[in-house]
Amino acid sequence: MNYFAALFFAVLGALAADSIWFQLGRRKGIKVLQLLCRISLEPDSCVRRTEGMFSKQGARSLLVAKFLPGLGLVTPPLAGIFRMRYRRFLLFDALGSSLWAGAFLGLGYLFSGQIELVAARLASLGGWLLVLVIGAFGAYIAYKYVARQRFLRELRIARITVEELKQKIDSGEPVTIVDLRHSLDFEAEPETIPGALHMEAKELEGSNDRLPRDAEVVLYCT
Repeated sequence: MNYFAALFFAVLGALAADSIWFQLGRRKGIKVLQLLCRISLEPDSCVRRTEGMFSKQGARSLLVAKFLPGLGLVTPPLAGIFRMRYRRFLLFDALGSSLWAGAFLGLGYLFSGQIELVAARLASLGGWLLVLVIGAFGAYIAYKYVARQRFLRELRIARITVEELKQKIDSGEPVTIVDLRHSLDFEAEPETIPGALHMEAKELEGSNDRLPRDAEVVLYCT
């Protein structure tokens, strides 16, 4: 295929899909990002990790997002959520898509002979190739699942429902509520529980004079 024609259509397709996600993020807000992270293999850290990168790099994160598994999908709606100008989004997304498509097309042109040889070897495996692919994918998902369950066991603490917290507040119990949402979440949806302290999660790791030692503390995040 013609290299520049292939590059043009690859970038055009990426821009079309990313524009849809951008508009969904702009119209539906943080719920779009939460939905995408909920179906990911690492839902517990997905939202905070992507927001952390976006808050540090801004539009520049679009230049490398497609090279990082999972990040390419959540960055366009995140740009829409935080009201990036559409023309600015298109510019950086087009540059990032060009780098991504150009790099892989270039690898295909440089190593076309080797790729054809590998493809021929794989074709000789026949049905065993499908078994190997499914087995490898299943092993990866199992590894992620076990790692997540171990992570959740380490973090297991007492939980409280919204209704139970409301009853405590209404009855006047001394409860300290801490809003641990990322600053980007807070900007997108500034509503918070009345009287809640807003702080970053990393502040909890050190000594903190804002939290009482003799009263119940309730933490909540995205």
